[in-house]
Amino acid sequence: MNRAYLILGGNKGDKEHNLKRARQLIVEEAGVIEKSSAVFATAAWGNKNQPDFLNQVVCIQTPLLAGDLLKKAISIERQLGRVRGEEKWMERTMDIDILFYNDDVINTADLIVPHPFLHQRKFVLVPMVQLAPMLVHPVLKKNMEALLLECSDNLKVMQVF
Repeated sequence: MNRAYLILGGNKGDKEHNLKRARQLIVEEAGVIEKSSAVFATAAWGNKNQPDFLNQVVCIQTPLLAGDLLKKAISIERQLGRVRGEEKWMERTMDIDILFYNDDVINTADLIVPHPFLHQRKFVLVPMVQLAPMLVHPVLKKNMEALLLECSDNLKVMQVF
C-alpha cells in the first residue's frame, strides 16, 4: 500500500457537496481515506477574479501507483463536472492534486510530486499542518509547520467545518 496526500478544492457549483462526493469517489476508486483535514475557505489563488474556494486535504492508503492515482484523480474531477481548459487557475467544480506520494520524488511530463507549489500556498499548508505537522518535504527537507511559518502567501485561510 502507498500513502498519498491529496488536496481537494473547488469554487463552482455546490462546493460542499462536490467535496463530499469527491471523498466518496476516492474511496470507491482510489483507496481508503485514513484522515481528513477540516474544510477551509480561501480566496482564489493566481486568478483572483473568481469565487472563493473550499479546500480539504485527505491522506489515503492506495494500491495505485502514482501515475494511476493521477489518472483516477482526473477521472473523478471529470465525474464532478470539471472541464479542463487551456487557462490556469480558472473556476472549477473540483480540482484534485497529489501533494505527496509516500516519500517519493517524481518528475515526469505528467506529474511532479511533491506538488511544486505546495510550499507557496497557505491553503495547502494549513490543512497539511492539521494532518501531518511533522511530515518532512522530501526535497525541501523541512516539515509542514516550518514551511507554513516561512510561507509568504498572505491569503486568508478560514476553517469552515
